[in-house]
Amino acid sequence: MKTTKRITLFAITTLLTGLGANAYAGYDNTIRVGEYFVHYDAQATDLTGTGIGAVPPGVNMSTNDVQTPYFAYVRKLSPKFDLELAFGIPPKTTIVGKGPTRLGSVPYAGQEVATAKWVSPTVLLNYKFLEESSALRPYAGIGFNYTHFTDITATPAGQNALGGPTSATLTNSFGWAATVGLSYRLQERWSLYGSYSMSQVKSDLAANTSGAIRTNTVDFRPSTIVLSVGYSF
Repeated sequence: MKTTKRITLFAITTLLTGLGANAYAGYDNTIRVGEYFVHYDAQATDLTGTGIGAVPPGVNMSTNDVQTPYFAYVRKLSPKFDLELAFGIPPKTTIVGKGPTRLGSVPYAGQEVATAKWVSPTVLLNYKFLEESSALRPYAGIGFNYTHFTDITATPAGQNALGGPTSATLTNSFGWAATVGLSYRLQERWSLYGSYSMSQVKSDLAANTSGAIRTNTVDFRPSTIVLSVGYSF
């Protein structure tokens, strides 16, 4: 009986030790899925043009907030460092007129004048605080993002304000990115994440209305809250 108890106790101890080692040893790869909540503190130069493209002083624009699904692949480099590649489904962002209430007889300020989508993969080097065995771990990261704009469309209100059918382009952007966050391990492979990030996204806009060219520079200044769940393997 004593021998049986010793064998049983040894087996339980070995099992618990093994489970503990697996829980704390960590995995090299993690997939995260969640939601981006994006706030823009956009600052833009006044829209300008010459000749037939001239516009009154003070014609400007702002950007509405958006949200979109978030995906990330995270590679563990060491117990303290991760490399994260994050991206989202291109969200439809609305640009709103700012400045004069009207351009001639056409309403402008407060009108939705254009929409655009953007693809913005971000690479971050994250430093994780506390020990790997800790369920709750704060982290901070720094890196860069690349933003490519697509489907830039002037709305009917925007076309009326600018004088007719208008096409537009936004140049690609390459800038810094930074994040702070918390991870909480629910189980051996599953974790919850919450983070706050900021990045530099600056682009030159060119709008063409039947040959009349108007330009400005937009500093989108996005900040994001991300809530996600991760699976490690």
